[in-house]
Amino acid sequence: MASDRNIRILTVAQALGGANAPIVISLGGLVGQQLSADPSLMTLPVSLLNLGLALGTLPAASVMRRFGRRSGYVFGACIGMVAGLVSTFGILHASFILFCMGTATAGLYSSYVQSYRFAAADNVFGAERQKAIARVMAGGLIAAIVGPQLVIWSRNMLPGMPFAGSFLSQAGLAALSLPVLLLLDRSSPSNLNEATNVTDRPLLAILATPKYLIAIVTGIVSYGLMTFVMTASPIAMVGHGLSISQATLGIQWHILAMYGPSFITGRLMARFGKERLAAIGLLLMATSAVVALSGTNLAHFWGGLVLLGVGWNFGFLGATAMVADCHTPTERSKVQGANDFLVFGTVATASFFSGSLLHSGGWQTINWIVVLTVVLVLIPLVWTLTRRSSSLRLER
Repeated sequence: MASDRNIRILTVAQALGGANAPIVISLGGLVGQQLSADPSLMTLPVSLLNLGLALGTLPAASVMRRFGRRSGYVFGACIGMVAGLVSTFGILHASFILFCMGTATAGLYSSYVQSYRFAAADNVFGAERQKAIARVMAGGLIAAIVGPQLVIWSRNMLPGMPFAGSFLSQAGLAALSLPVLLLLDRSSPSNLNEATNVTDRPLLAILATPKYLIAIVTGIVSYGLMTFVMTASPIAMVGHGLSISQATLGIQWHILAMYGPSFITGRLMARFGKERLAAIGLLLMATSAVVALSGTNLAHFWGGLVLLGVGWNFGFLGATAMVADCHTPTERSKVQGANDFLVFGTVATASFFSGSLLHSGGWQTINWIVVLTVVLVLIPLVWTLTRRSSSLRLER
């Protein structure tokens, strides 16, 4: 089937494009420290990655709505190549501003990569749609390994210019994704805009529907809280006496926990329902905060990060499947674009404020915020599930 072929292609593209963000996250602060005259700005390149991702979601959706998914993704990969080259030139010329422009552009590229999960749901229905989303996201597991390993292998590739080779490799991965994306079937992208006579609803009308609102909020909380905690975790671990190596390994386990469950998440959604799995994901995130609140030794940090990763997987993929059920084919681009704008806008905000809140309120404050936020979101989500179960019983 063409759809199954496209899912395999998107999984490979996710493995290549998904390595973009880990490279910037791993090195952005170190290069910023090296290039910035103001130490307080050293994490700005990473924050600009998240800001570029948030700002790029709506333009990316517009491009794909007009020209189709395949053309949009090829254009996105070209942006990724430019991002890596600009960052490389920034390092070569010791220009902090140029380097920041490169990482912000990398965020624009990520706005295309993030929508691969929605493309997997095109022309796939029912339980197969949920499995398709999870299969593509499984490519993120490969990206989580490829990105850090590429940093290690290429960081000294250009003599006397530490890390320049890593960003040159970032451009290379985007270039490798081009021939892969060109294999996508032309009939599967968002070229259904004129294929139906169904009238588009205004975006505000769609936003007002409880089903879409709950899906968006679930995605915002899943991704936003994960970023909030992950950004603060390495600082907190080192601050509580653990080594940098232990902190780095903890983040690696967290990323593996984020993407590893994707091989079974689709089947779990098909069996238990996407809303129920999303609720379980949020509960796991709250549990991770409880574990973190119970102590500050290595097991507490690592155990919390692993639970946080699995919770993100269930919550975010469940929310993605919920959004995919909230629109008609003609509404696809604007609904998905608005969702990603709100989700990744929150992610950018979380990355900006996580460090300062850790500094002012401490590690326990970070985790209490997670618990309280999850409780607030679980109330309407569980209420929706309860109403649906009651309706099904009455129909029988």
